[in-house]
Amino acid sequence: MGKPKVVAIILGGGKGTRLFPLTADRAKPAVPFAGKYRLVDIPISNCINSGYTKIYLLTQFNSASLHNHIASTYVFDQFHSGFVQILSAEQTYSSESWYQGTADAVRKNLKHFHDQEADYYLILSGDQLYRMDFSKMLQRHIDSGAELTVAAKTISRKEATGLGIMKTNAKGMITQFLEKPAPDLDISNYKVNANYLRNSLGEEVNESNEYLASMGIYIFTAKTMEEALDNDKTDFGKEIIPDLTKKKPVASYLFNGFWEDIGTIKAFYDTNLDLASINPKFNFYDEKMPIYTHRRHLPATKVNFSNITSSLTSEGSIITNAYIVNSIIGVRTIIESGASLDGVYCMGATYYETEKQKKYNAEHGIPNLGIGKGSIIKRAIIDMNARIGEGCRIGIDNIPRNDGDYGDYSIHDGIIVITKGSTIPNGTVL
Repeated sequence: MGKPKVVAIILGGGKGTRLFPLTADRAKPAVPFAGKYRLVDIPISNCINSGYTKIYLLTQFNSASLHNHIASTYVFDQFHSGFVQILSAEQTYSSESWYQGTADAVRKNLKHFHDQEADYYLILSGDQLYRMDFSKMLQRHIDSGAELTVAAKTISRKEATGLGIMKTNAKGMITQFLEKPAPDLDISNYKVNANYLRNSLGEEVNESNEYLASMGIYIFTAKTMEEALDNDKTDFGKEIIPDLTKKKPVASYLFNGFWEDIGTIKAFYDTNLDLASINPKFNFYDEKMPIYTHRRHLPATKVNFSNITSSLTSEGSIITNAYIVNSIIGVRTIIESGASLDGVYCMGATYYETEKQKKYNAEHGIPNLGIGKGSIIKRAIIDMNARIGEGCRIGIDNIPRNDGDYGDYSIHDGIIVITKGSTIPNGTVL
């Protein structure tokens, strides 16, 4: 019958308010990640590694930087039918509203997908960290005779509050689906089927794995998805999937690898810093299933008389006489003499300053791009093109730090976020 035609659809999300200020002027999938990548590189790379190269990315907020990244990164040759195409929310004669939810976003773009004559649609989120071979999930979908397959992770009751949970039979077919149950709701009838868990993962049920959660990764048979969207329902998890479980065969696909939803500043910070640990939960060093990103043709990082421990340094950086621990240094980061970073994600810069620009900065009291001499920074995220002056103390002193947004910086869960393109004057204490 030939190879199944699969079209991948990546949902770019809404305003990304939980990741603000990192999403102040960029779409959530375009947020820099792990020093040299963007969040969107994860789902796109998983698609390419699975052999699915017809990829649509749905966005509606601050999509300019995302467009630039996609256009300069995912260019297939003229003999290849693959593409990565951004579809932003648009006004048409049939609809003047923005995307109202995940299902609504897909519905409003069906006319664009029809050209590909897909057999199956693969629906993904743009802000998760994981590595998955989607072809195995598709095979599970075909073998089970399902019209929809939902990727699932085992979780505890505490974790279930923020996720969609599912009840299955012994064969892993979903009989009920509940989106984000309240902490005090009795969901004991949703506990995982012991035989299904044992046969699929070789595990016994315990408090850490007694429920199955949706990963927000779906495979639809093409005709079924279009029928399921022939209404005004707006969300897959809240409406479409629960409704389909009552009408169609819906399967689960158990995934036992690392998976993290990077939806908040704390999750973003913790996940990034874990990458610099000795044994990170996610492995970027996998040549069989690499994570792709924009090739910058930058020189190797230059390190002069510095102490760097449990950290990642991206290409094109210049680090002089600095102390760096448990940190991630992004591309083109300049760190001056005497600086100290502990638990910092510095996203770097999009360009190098010229000597003329540096002279202008000196004449006008403006710090250069990067981290100034003698500055000490702890537990912080420093966004792209930020200027940290000399002798600054950020996250060091025992002073009140209330969560909130304060112009050039924000504080979320005690993590200080220096906003993109901001300037922190010499001697500042935060």
